[in-house]
Amino acid sequence: MRQLPLSQAFTLIEPGPVVLVTTHGAQQDNIMTISWTMVLDFTPVLAITTGEWNYSFAALRDNKACVIAIPTVDMLDKVVGIGMCSGTDTDKFVKFNLTAVPGRMVNAPLIKECLANIECNVVDIVKAHNIVVLEAVAAYIEPAHKEKRMIHAVGDGTFIVDGARIDRRKMMAAKIPFGV
Repeated sequence: MRQLPLSQAFTLIEPGPVVLVTTHGAQQDNIMTISWTMVLDFTPVLAITTGEWNYSFAALRDNKACVIAIPTVDMLDKVVGIGMCSGTDTDKFVKFNLTAVPGRMVNAPLIKECLANIECNVVDIVKAHNIVVLEAVAAYIEPAHKEKRMIHAVGDGTFIVDGARIDRRKMMAAKIPFGV
């Protein structure tokens, strides 16, 4: 085996799909691209990694709400573009021609063009690791959305796209939570 620099180790562990996180701040709604997400519990408790350097962080801290929107591969250039500009000087809904849909449970918008949206309340911010802990309060999926493949960031500017699903539900039935 060839040794990999530790600065690149994170590229080996892709935590989940790239998501768009929407917030409502004092000035406007905003969208940020996040590739570091995690599921913390089946209840569902989720987390994202971000901090003070990110324009949306103040809205997360102050409003204590967000929406995690799940884009699909057909949105890749918009997803990357959203991550490459700042809400300090850009209305990303306008620039990327996305439709904001008012949240039903939280004060943050859903993104109509995404496959799914999860409304969340911020329940904790772990400053030592820049982790924002979220509790999902509502989730929506658009079954008519033609594209279903999600995007996964490797962390080096390249992406992987979901492939075919492989079913092992029978084999794992004893470990799958009730209702899943």
